[in-house]
Amino acid sequence: MAPQAGDKAPAFTLLDQDGEKVKLTDLKGRKVLVYFYPKADTPGCTTQSCELSAIKDDIDVQIIGISPDEPEKQKKFDEKHSLGFPLLSDPDHKVAEKYGSWGEKSMYGRKYMGIIRSAFLIDEKGKVLEAWPKITPKDTPKKLLKALEIRRV
Repeated sequence: MAPQAGDKAPAFTLLDQDGEKVKLTDLKGRKVLVYFYPKADTPGCTTQSCELSAIKDDIDVQIIGISPDEPEKQKKFDEKHSLGFPLLSDPDHKVAEKYGSWGEKSMYGRKYMGIIRSAFLIDEKGKVLEAWPKITPKDTPKKLLKALEIRRV
């Protein structure tokens, strides 16, 4: 089950596109957007990641993308689109499962297990501020900006 607003964000340690370990607990003291995407360099995932990259310098939030792709594939995706934030590798989808972002999907009548595109805004203390299950690529940056706007007041 996906964490909801007010829940403690599930901890994780995963390798980024450079093979470095990234731990959620190391980011305490800073807001973090964790978003799950199905596959690097596919149309929806590229749109989502590029639109988040376009706003990253305007917000005080660490953006982190997570997919089942291996670090090498994440690195190519990052370099091709100059994303400039950590892309984490979750090949066994254990972290995606903790976040309720792994489940049954259907395409052209075929059912299979995969990443359910979702995003979570986590506060400086490690609590979920906002949870967006089944989010669209274009809505990810919009919802993030709206959530930050509300919190600035």
